Amino acid sequence: MAEEKQKTTTQIAPNSTQQFVDIEEIKDGVVKLKSGALRSVIMVSGINFELKSEEEQNIITANYQEFLNSVDFSVQIVIHSRKINIDNYLAKMAQRRQQEESELLRNQIDEYIEYIKGFVKENEIMTKTFFVVVPYESAGAKKITSSITGLFGKPKNSKKDKQESYEQQLIQLRQRIDQVASGIERIGLRAVVLNDQELTELYYNLYNPSSIKQQLAKEPGTESQPAN
Repeated sequence: MAEEKQKTTTQIAPNSTQQFVDIEEIKDGVVKLKSGALRSVIMVSGINFELKSEEEQNIITANYQEFLNSVDFSVQIVIHSRKINIDNYLAKMAQRRQQEESELLRNQIDEYIEYIKGFVKENEIMTKTFFVVVPYESAGAKKITSSITGLFGKPKNSKKDKQESYEQQLIQLRQRIDQVASGIERIGLRAVVLNDQELTELYYNLYNPSSIKQQLAKEPGTESQPAN
């Protein structure tokens, strides 16, 4: 009896976890949600606005306003910030100290390591990544779902119609992607559309934030760079 109860609990646990994940699949550089809606994610480079001249700032602001006015659909701008673990970096510096023959340089490395430790203790080192999420939701799909013909339509054609509808949605989504990427580049920023692997890693890290810090601590050669 106890074994049967334990087995039932094991079967329910994955379902209770999956219900919080809205993603059905990632394919062709597109995130398909369980609702049938599509999402594409564009990674955008940063810019240090404060270091620009007044004229450059005005140009950037005007181009950004023009970009927003040119988009007739909703987009989501996401800033992903995360704390960087620099233990691996400090370990590399300690290793570098052991290899150094000059006593003067060894002392300077010791001072540098202590400075970094003190700085990190007082100030968290953060890295920022910027994304623009481009959505597409088929209005026709909603009408079919809510209509009687959608519930009791001909089953032999439903698979083909669904496939054609998905292809049409991809065309519409990619048109939006081109429009958004073009507007971003006019501002003076780089825009890169994430592929399947990059999307998978992004959403995995979002759902598992604690694993990012562990990975950065173990990954050799990982160094923090200031966000622009």
